[in-house]
Amino acid sequence: MAKGDARMGRILASSATGTSFLILIQLASRIFTFASNQLILRTLSPVVLGIAAQLELFQVSILYFSRESIRMAIQRQPISEKEKQDAVETQSVASQAVVNVSYLSFVLGIPASVIFTMLYQRVVPEEASTTAFFNYSVMVTGVASLLELSIEPFFAVVQQHMLYEKRAAVEMPAAFLRSAVTSSIFIYASRANYQLGVLPFALGHLSYSIALLCGYSLALLGGPRKGFSFMLTRVRSSDPANYFLGFFSLQVISLAANVFFQSLVKHLLTQGDTMMLAALSGLEDQGIYSLASNYGGLIARIIFQPLEESSRNLFSALLSPDEKGKVDETHVRSAKTHLVDILRAYQLLAVLAFPLGPLMVPQLLHILGGRQWASPKVGELLSVYCYYIPFLAFNGITEAFVSSAASSQQIRKQTAWMGVFSACYALAAYTFLEVGHLGAYGLVLANIVNMIVRTIWSYGFIKQYFQQNGCGLLTSEVAIRPVSFVLCALASVFMSEHGVGRDLGFVRACALGAGYGLLMVYVEKEYLMGQLTRVRHMLSRKKDGKSDKSQ
Repeated sequence: MAKGDARMGRILASSATGTSFLILIQLASRIFTFASNQLILRTLSPVVLGIAAQLELFQVSILYFSRESIRMAIQRQPISEKEKQDAVETQSVASQAVVNVSYLSFVLGIPASVIFTMLYQRVVPEEASTTAFFNYSVMVTGVASLLELSIEPFFAVVQQHMLYEKRAAVEMPAAFLRSAVTSSIFIYASRANYQLGVLPFALGHLSYSIALLCGYSLALLGGPRKGFSFMLTRVRSSDPANYFLGFFSLQVISLAANVFFQSLVKHLLTQGDTMMLAALSGLEDQGIYSLASNYGGLIARIIFQPLEESSRNLFSALLSPDEKGKVDETHVRSAKTHLVDILRAYQLLAVLAFPLGPLMVPQLLHILGGRQWASPKVGELLSVYCYYIPFLAFNGITEAFVSSAASSQQIRKQTAWMGVFSACYALAAYTFLEVGHLGAYGLVLANIVNMIVRTIWSYGFIKQYFQQNGCGLLTSEVAIRPVSFVLCALASVFMSEHGVGRDLGFVRACALGAGYGLLMVYVEKEYLMGQLTRVRHMLSRKKDGKSDKSQ
């Protein structure tokens, strides 16, 4: 029992440390990107930004279909306690297995890059195709995607062994280089009166991929590897029947195949707004929506995305069944506690975001974007986007739990339900865009509907999972105080009715927002004090553990 508690303590400590490093990576990346965008935004037209958004969708699609399912399958195979103790045989087998499987991402990336390049060049609008260096930009982005896929063996080992510090040391300089290359080339071309189109963005992607490849090579190839190789090597296992051709784990491949078919639908749901906007609107509208999603999604990318990723790793480690197919009840309770804490924290952020987001966005946009972007259309779209972010957060963490806890059969069931979610999203998009003529606002509302139906299904799965494992989940355990929701609704109505926004002034808007924030802190003070006590307790245990280890 003591050994199991020690293992769980190490898992939780690694997860907390990993979350910190992942947030640091996203924070640094977004700061660099934000600074780069600010340097070029005042001279960047919405049309060029719209083409850049399409180029990013092109690259994201290649990477997503090539590596997402394999990454998720590998995360479901954490290093066990036995593997950590046996550094010569068992751990080397597990590490070599994930390295071998990760090479499949590059193999899938070759046809994916060819297919998406041909498809994108066929459907791209004429306004974009006639832009300077457009075809070169597409080719450079495709090469950058393949280079980024070539680091998957390194990434798989980093994730499996939770080497988040090394990941931060590699990805933060790479993000800085991408921003520096993009902004410097764009500024030079602007001063020299050269028309480069979106080529600076493509070269930025290429520099990022090269930096990742060089950084991971330097960080991992020179250190001890404990009996495994980063090259494709036959696995020395006592049960070779579990490996295809002696290289690839059949269990991981099977799970990756199930997740892959789900990822096809999930990618359409996740990137559906960008695809529909690319198909149904002009490049200027796409550029405005890209600005709104980039600025509006800063919090989601800096906080929610790393927390979702580290939580998926934690849930996978805690909820992985033993040789008998059973899950430790203590680990289930720990996973429940972690999930409930995040859901309650997200609710607090939601009751702050709903009234304060539309209040602060017009003020910040006027300061950051300049006259070219400080239009009522952009400000109102960003304000609506503030309502979308909390739903995005809830869906992300609940689906992270499902992907970590679901069996192959349950993943196939979720894939079938994804078809229903797609129908709901398509119906909502048609209603808001074609019937309601709401344009980009309608896409945001359709995304909210999409997030709601997916979250409801995931939450139902979560309740059923905990019930089956002897640890029920009550809604009262998850929800914050009802008075907080009432105050949130009243504040939202008040600020909307009185039109607080551009005419209010930045200082008065900050003062009003601070007052509302302090009120919510007072209402939820018991919960916040409880969380503060838990953090202090964890830090104390971590400090004591270090003292014992040094002794």
